[in-house]
Amino acid sequence: MALIDRVKFDGLATRDWLVYKHPSESLVTGTQLIVSEGQAVLFVKGGQVCDIFTPGTYTLSTQNLPILQSVINFPFGGKTPFTAEVFYLNTVTKLDVSWGTSDPITIIDPKYSTRLRIRAFGQMGLRLSDYAVFLRELIGSMQQSEFVRFDKLQQFFRGVIVQRIKVIIADIIVNQKISALEITPKLDEISEFTRSKIKETIEGYGLDVVNFFIKSINFPDEDFDAINAVLHKRAEFDLIGDSRYATARTFDVYETAAGNESGVAGAFVAGGVGLGAGVALGSQIPQVMANTKMKSCPYCSSNVVDGAKFCNDCGKNLESQKCQKCGVALIPGSKFCNECGTEVTK
Repeated sequence: MALIDRVKFDGLATRDWLVYKHPSESLVTGTQLIVSEGQAVLFVKGGQVCDIFTPGTYTLSTQNLPILQSVINFPFGGKTPFTAEVFYLNTVTKLDVSWGTSDPITIIDPKYSTRLRIRAFGQMGLRLSDYAVFLRELIGSMQQSEFVRFDKLQQFFRGVIVQRIKVIIADIIVNQKISALEITPKLDEISEFTRSKIKETIEGYGLDVVNFFIKSINFPDEDFDAINAVLHKRAEFDLIGDSRYATARTFDVYETAAGNESGVAGAFVAGGVGLGAGVALGSQIPQVMANTKMKSCPYCSSNVVDGAKFCNDCGKNLESQKCQKCGVALIPGSKFCNECGTEVTK
């Protein structure tokens, strides 16, 4: 293989590259190395990271390759051929690394007692902080001329980030009893707390978490509809009060009993009214009846409510009639006027 006398990498137009391995390992002392702004170059021999170069132009020699020279032990002076892997690293901070929870976090909202399926989305900024650690721990062996792009980095860390954010959000909502509807004002606080939690893990791979943002914590529309239903019922409760609300809910159940095959008894079950509630309601019926003034129907002797216009048993008109001859009010059911004796016309 031909010896390389100039090593340079101009990057990619998309700027989404993270690591680039130079295709040739055949070098010579005196080779010119060019490292552009936003780059770092690592020389690797036998899996060991040897010498690191920051932006600048270098002529490779034993002076600027001290670690590699100790490994290879090539003579001083002249142009001595040697082999080594050359890696270019992108040191520019990447601020738009997106993340998101692929599956929802299922919790019970502490304020509305409703099951919610929460998802979170956001982005973070990453930059290389320890080049040798990053190359050793994260990249591993690579094929010649292979690029490592940021999307591979996102895939690698997605599991770490998502797991942490799930635990943190669940803890805030469940243990701190903060409703999911009221968590938005705390996004900055949660973001910073999450950053501190994942920072230590990611630093172990030679990376620094520059920033971390939670853009959104949301849940499906059907979960939101469930909360709206709770709010609507709570508004009814606040408006009509405890006892009247309970009474209204009870009669809501009985309103549909006529169309229920099991009748009123089935309404207790279908409406969610327990046995105790049914007994309590039954115990109130005699009390209501006792407080209602009753009278006897003059036609069939059935009990009817005082003031009723018709008998609820025989259907006769219970309103007072007047004698057609003398005008005296007749007793309901009379066949003759008790004043003039005239026969009452039906």
